[in-house]
Amino acid sequence: MSSSPGMVAVIERHQVIIYIAALVLGGLLGWVVPAVGPGLGHAINPVLALLLYVTFLQVPAAELRRSLRSGRFLAAALVVNFAVVPLVVAAMFGFLPADHAVRLGVLLVLLTPCVDYVIVFSGLAGGSSDRLLAATPLLLIAQMVLLPGFLLLFLGPDLADIVEPGPFVEAFVVLIAGPLTLAWLTQVWAARCAGGRRFSDAVATAMVPLMAATLLAVVASQVPELGGGLGHVVAVVPFYVAFLAVMAAAGLVVARLFRLDAPGGRAVVFTGATRNSLVVLPLALALPDAFAVAAVVVVTQTLVEVVGMVVYVRAVPRLLPG
Repeated sequence: MSSSPGMVAVIERHQVIIYIAALVLGGLLGWVVPAVGPGLGHAINPVLALLLYVTFLQVPAAELRRSLRSGRFLAAALVVNFAVVPLVVAAMFGFLPADHAVRLGVLLVLLTPCVDYVIVFSGLAGGSSDRLLAATPLLLIAQMVLLPGFLLLFLGPDLADIVEPGPFVEAFVVLIAGPLTLAWLTQVWAARCAGGRRFSDAVATAMVPLMAATLLAVVASQVPELGGGLGHVVAVVPFYVAFLAVMAAAGLVVARLFRLDAPGGRAVVFTGATRNSLVVLPLALALPDAFAVAAVVVVTQTLVEVVGMVVYVRAVPRLLPG
């Protein structure tokens, strides 16, 4: 058993490389052997449900009350994610490819703040991981409540033609609400029983492998569906890069406006920049077949963001010195 923690540490330390390798392998597999697409497509929901369960297991429901007492930090996190980010997205929206599926994919992923590995990357940069961890339940609830309104605001009447309520609601219940409820019940078990704690700790080690498996399955199953849409997917990469650059500056401004200390300010910069591709991916996959490219657009953001976080870990401490 002593080698297990060391192996987990190695995997987590190299998770960026693992994710990129999974994306590349999935792309090659889908391109060279397109027949694997349907089979891997059926595997996405089970793997994704497990991944989201493990992800939500890291979002402590018990911290929700403490997050409400975080004062200026919580206000700054809410402002940067639900006021500043929509304004940044609105500024770039008109320049996005005209394809509705591409635009919807970009909206889904950019309008929802990350609630999982942002804590890890923020901690690596000296950010206040404890305050960010305490704020994650509220950020998760707020984005699920506000996302439909944001989509309606950006897409207007076209939203009704794009999104079929039935599959959308089913995806939310089965792949988001279900794993979230199960994860928080597991947290209750872990708080009351040593066996629950051991189970929770063991499950948490599967985060990186499940993430890699999900990325591989999604990309490999969606590449054969791209057809002539590959150009549109490539076209959104500069927007994702620009978003990371703009949000670094915007997060810094918000941190200063709320007079946060360096660790709190760094955490606000990270929460404004990182997006929740894992949670919105089921919603993208629930779209009609004509909008299949939306899922790949969401996953593309993950690739850009993971590389961007490597830069952030080095740059943010310089923007906000201790």
